[in-house]
Formats: sequence, C-alpha cells, structure tokens
Amino acid sequence: MKGNHLISKRSAGLIGLTLAGVLALSACAANETPAASDGDSDSTASASTLSGTISGSGSSAQGSAQEAWQAAFQTANPEVTINYDPAGSGAGRTAFIAGGVAWAGSDSALSDDELAGEFAACAPDSKAIDLPTYISPIAVIFNVEGVDELNLDPTTLASIFNGTITTWNDPAIAALNEGVTLPSATITAVHRSDDSGTTKNFTDYLGKTASDIWTEKAADAFPAAFGGEGAQGTSGVVDAVTNGSNAIGYADASKAGSLGTAKIKVGDEFVGYTAEAAAAVVNDSPLVEGRDANDLAIALDRKTTDPTHYPLVLVSYSIVCQTYADADAAALVKAYIGYITSADGQSAAADAAGSAPLSDDLSAKVAAALETVS
Repeated sequence: MKGNHLISKRSAGLIGLTLAGVLALSACAANETPAASDGDSDSTASASTLSGTISGSGSSAQGSAQEAWQAAFQTANPEVTINYDPAGSGAGRTAFIAGGVAWAGSDSALSDDELAGEFAACAPDSKAIDLPTYISPIAVIFNVEGVDELNLDPTTLASIFNGTITTWNDPAIAALNEGVTLPSATITAVHRSDDSGTTKNFTDYLGKTASDIWTEKAADAFPAAFGGEGAQGTSGVVDAVTNGSNAIGYADASKAGSLGTAKIKVGDEFVGYTAEAAAAVVNDSPLVEGRDANDLAIALDRKTTDPTHYPLVLVSYSIVCQTYADADAAALVKAYIGYITSADGQSAAADAAGSAPLSDDLSAKVAAALETVS
C-alpha cells in the first residue's frame, strides 16, 4: 500500500524506527469500536471486520495498561495486531510527528510549538489532537534506612530535587515528620534521564506549588542544573530507588511496588495517592484554552487545597491525527483508541495498573472528539 510505504520510509529515515508492518492495513470499518468481553469473546471476535497492523509509541506510564488493552483488543479482533513501544513520552511524540507511528502515548499534551508544526502521518493541513486516555497519580517513591512513612510539603520536595536540601535529617524534613528517626545520610534524588511526560507533570507541580523554590519551567527534560541521579524510563527510576542508598524519586504510581510512598501536603493535610483522589482533581480542572474544539488537553489544578484531591497527577494522552493521510490507518486508530477510552477499556486499565477511569463527562467528550477523526 502506498501510504504504508511512505510512512515506513519516514520511520526509517527520520527516526530510525523499525516497526514492522506499521500502518499496513486492509480495508476496515470506519466507525467500529469493538471491546473484548470475558463472557462473549468468541462471538465478538467472529463478528469483527477489522484487520491490519498499527503501531504506537510513547508513555512508559501507560505500559501496563497498554499490555492489557492490546490483549483484549486483539482477542476481540483476531486479524488485528497492535504494537506499542513504551519508549517515553518525548520519544513517542517525536516518532508520531515524523510519521513513524500511527499514534503517540504521552504524559503531557502537545506543546504550542509542536502543534504549530507538521505531522507526517496526518493529511495536508490537518493537525493532531490530544485525547485523555489514562489518569494516574505520580508517587513520590523513597527507600530510606529506618523510615517507613514520610510526609513532604511542596517547598521541601522542591528543595530536595533542586539540591538545596541534601541530608535526610534536615530540619525542614524533620519538622514535617515528628517522631520519625531520620538518618543523617546524604539524599540520593533520582530523576528521569530521558524526556518524560512524568517529569513534565512533576516539575509542573513543583513550579505551581513552590514557585519560590522551583524556578525552572515545566519540561519533559529534568533541569540539568539541579544535579541528582538520572535513570532511563519509569522502570529505571524505580530500580535506582530500590537499589540505591537513601534514595527518593518519582514514578507512575502503578510502578511503585513495595517502595515507600510519601504523603504530600494538600491544604492543611498530608494526602497519600489514590486513584479516586487523582480522578477528583482531573474532574475539577478546566481544559487548556485556545485549542481546537476536539483537543482535550487539561489544565490541571495543582494548587488545590481540597484534601480529597491529589494534585501530583498525570493525564496521559493518545495523540492522534484529526484527519489521517491514510484512511485505513484512521479506521484502525479510531477503533483502538475508542476501545481503550471506553468503559470496558478503562476498567481493564484500572485492573492492570490501578489507574483512575475517565469520568462519564470526560469519556463522553473523548467519544465525541473521536467521532470527528477520519
């Protein structure tokens, strides 16, 4: 197929991706959004008319959810292959912009500069849109000798990660943790070494809640000037904290495992992460202003003082073309993203990754935006 040849060539030439079969699609129904059902998988699969292969790349935070989504969607649609590379949000957006993948998973929405550029997989004069897909708290993970519970406020957390506070028994940390014996050990602060939407959300939180301490703008790249220890991907940060000495880091909560997770101060209380608290802050946050009506990027309310909200949260997006250059690609992307943002898909992600399902209102907005994709 001509469209497949062009996109594969861009993938090889522009970003060196070798994703076999990217966008090699046969004709498929434009408006189907099939979902797997434990009790009716055989009949659902036999009824499916979808076939072909598409590939996505991006958010490692979405990794566990993507595995569950791929399995369910491919069971319901046995002639379909879905590939997803959890290479990180920055890498995913780069691949999508270059035309190497059909969609990107990203823990941060497209920037204004990215939206102003061209998208190789999209039809001429068509842009990409951000569709909320996966909501999850970001956990502040720690491994500190003799410490099982830890409270941190935004100022102290920012001071740890900008290198101002360097030992665990610093008075600022001790004041928030009365009765806890904190070691005099040096703090190992671990951050993502790759471009990461998780980092952008983490630094956005620090910049909004501790602006006097955290003076850098939110970005996918952790500020090099602040030092600390870098690690590749979510798994790299978790491994570095797990195997490190008196270490602290940040990661999608689904990957925290048995590590300690700090409570953060919201209003007058210290709040631990929950899927419900993450969903609450998303539901009460407005959309980013000035974007296309179908672009659902969310301006998260990091400064909330409501202790039922957990403001250190990420909304991970599926970034898709409003209009694809290849109609076959559009049909399959539309079906897959339609499934993962459906009630069934969101339930599968919650079971696999502990994420917070999209609210009914947000889910309806996503479905309406998807209807316009062609």
